[in-house]
Amino acid sequence: NIKVSSLLQEAGAVVEFGVPGLKVHSKLFLITRIRNRKKEMVAHIGTGNFHEETATVFCDFAILTSNPGITSEVEKLFRFFSHNYERPMFRHLVVSPYSTRRKFSQLIQREVDFAKEGKPARMILKLNNLVDADMIEKLYVASQAGVRIDLIIRGICSLIPGVKGMSENIRVRSVIGRYLEHARVLVFGNDGSPDYYLSSADWMTRNLDRRVEVSVPVLDPLLQSDIATYLDLQLRDNVKARKLDARMQN
Repeated sequence: NIKVSSLLQEAGAVVEFGVPGLKVHSKLFLITRIRNRKKEMVAHIGTGNFHEETATVFCDFAILTSNPGITSEVEKLFRFFSHNYERPMFRHLVVSPYSTRRKFSQLIQREVDFAKEGKPARMILKLNNLVDADMIEKLYVASQAGVRIDLIIRGICSLIPGVKGMSENIRVRSVIGRYLEHARVLVFGNDGSPDYYLSSADWMTRNLDRRVEVSVPVLDPLLQSDIATYLDLQLRDNVKARKLDARMQN
């Protein structure tokens, strides 16, 4: 990064180095152009690094969008990097360290409420690591309320699935294949109208509370369908998937 930033500065580019004390782990770019005297913006929000080598071996998701509600919030975030004494407000994006923990806790609680009302309650979470104690406790509470939860965790998973009275409604699997599973995808059932999110953040304390991370809602029904198909394939995989049981064994 230091080498690349030096080359960019030598070429005349303005390089911002982020916020002191906060690692920027989000994966964003924003293109702004003027057409017919009107400003147009296109934003990329994803789960993968902008790295020419890892891009060939990592499996990731990204959205390229001109949705003005989303692009305007990406613009706000870039302004924050330059003027970090300002705290922007976000309606569409979910941004660490401000709202990621709170927003996803609310969505878990919503599924709990649906389950208690006797409605279908469902979550699918695909992450690299799941270790944050508070979020794990919320998933246990959701399981005990009757929420059906599927976790696809590539790396570290501190949640214990399949324990009667605690986590019997939670299944955990890891998919390890030719390419590195790097995408973070979160699906909340919402009583039959699922909410889909792509995220740069794993559920680790540092990602939720001490880094700049961005999650973006997937609003297009066709893209939602593509993601649902992808997750279904991973949940049905019987070749490269490993299941984690109550004894934390595969």
